[in-house]
Amino acid sequence: MTDKKTHSGELPPPLPDEHREPLPWQTPKSTSEDAASAHMLKAILESDSYKPAVRDLDFLGGSSTRGLRLQLDYLKPERSLRKYGIENTIVVFGSTRIVEPVAARRRLEKLQAQLAERPDDKELASRLAVAQRIMAKSHFYDIAREFSRLVAESGKGPGDCRLVVMTGGGPGMMEAANRGSSDVGARTVGLNIQLPHEQFPNPYISPELCFQFHYFALRKLHFMLRARALVAFPGGYGTFDELFETLTLIQTRKIKPVPVVLVGEAFWRKAFDVDFLVDEGVIDPEDRDLFWYAESAGDIWQGLQLWYERRGESLVEHEC
Repeated sequence: MTDKKTHSGELPPPLPDEHREPLPWQTPKSTSEDAASAHMLKAILESDSYKPAVRDLDFLGGSSTRGLRLQLDYLKPERSLRKYGIENTIVVFGSTRIVEPVAARRRLEKLQAQLAERPDDKELASRLAVAQRIMAKSHFYDIAREFSRLVAESGKGPGDCRLVVMTGGGPGMMEAANRGSSDVGARTVGLNIQLPHEQFPNPYISPELCFQFHYFALRKLHFMLRARALVAFPGGYGTFDELFETLTLIQTRKIKPVPVVLVGEAFWRKAFDVDFLVDEGVIDPEDRDLFWYAESAGDIWQGLQLWYERRGESLVEHEC
């Protein structure tokens, strides 16, 4: 039965989603017409050139597409941060090796027991000495966790997205900072980086706000884009990297100045002798004012609020 033809001026019926008859290109050339066609078609379909560009990982990973990868490394986190209304952040950094007190104590006791069995083992004695120093610094884990809770409970409470804690997403001090926000049900951000060895983000980051970057440069960009402050706990190369880059951006006024807090004056005085740099003439005396020291979560939080009050601003600046 054929469809009734439309009369002049009448609308034709809607077209079906599928053709009633297959189109010529929907079936491969028959081997009855050319016995070699199946082998030739297989070679085409398996060729890298036939892969759509968005699915060709070798193409996307090549040097010629680096510009596109840089854009994507920026765009994906930016899209999610905007989606969830993340306006302002306090960036927290510190050593991945400074663990919570209970874990530090467990590690210390294990090494003490091993050394008791092998008292002449110099390497073991050295590891025990390090474990003792980590144990002494493990209280910073609790301070970072408490500080993050203060941030999360500010404003209108944990559901207020105007100010959230952002970390590098790893263990140790960054875990503590993400954990404090998670404790009270607030969103918290983690910016992981792809490394040659396997790694895992800490479990306290909001799943929808945990990102993995390919490029350190784009990760650094996202750390600073929304930063209202940088809080640095004792740490190593990674912490120093973020700290000194931020201080350089502030010193050169490449960015609008933000407060920088170094937690644990005794550690930082020894690790970073700012007075020596001033005396040597490689920085100006005023560069000492780019940061200050704090010892407790309350000190950090009050200092940040006072810093903004003195500028006639609010630490929480924008509504969601």
